[in-house]
Amino acid sequence: MPEAQRTPDGRWIAVGGRRWRAEDPTLEPETAARLRSHLGRARSAVRRDDDEVGVRRARDRVQLAKEGLGERGDPWWELTESARAARADDRLARLDLAAPP
Repeated sequence: MPEAQRTPDGRWIAVGGRRWRAEDPTLEPETAARLRSHLGRARSAVRRDDDEVGVRRARDRVQLAKEGLGERGDPWWELTESARAARADDRLARLDLAAPP
């Protein structure tokens, strides 16, 4: 897999010639790690689940994790640092309820 390259402004990464929004660099390391853990488990559930309802729930968890990391939703660079932290904490709490660690 090609190495991700961050753009000079830090807002995007390029992988295989495609641009993706970068993770919020100001997230607390523990919060970011927990969100990435939820993201990985949710992606695995999307591939593993064989019923429509289960897949939908797993995709909703992927969305929450990516929002918490700042990769989806309002761009993290347009929010205050406290709003970004609050968003990450909210998404993490919701993920912990949906799929306890």
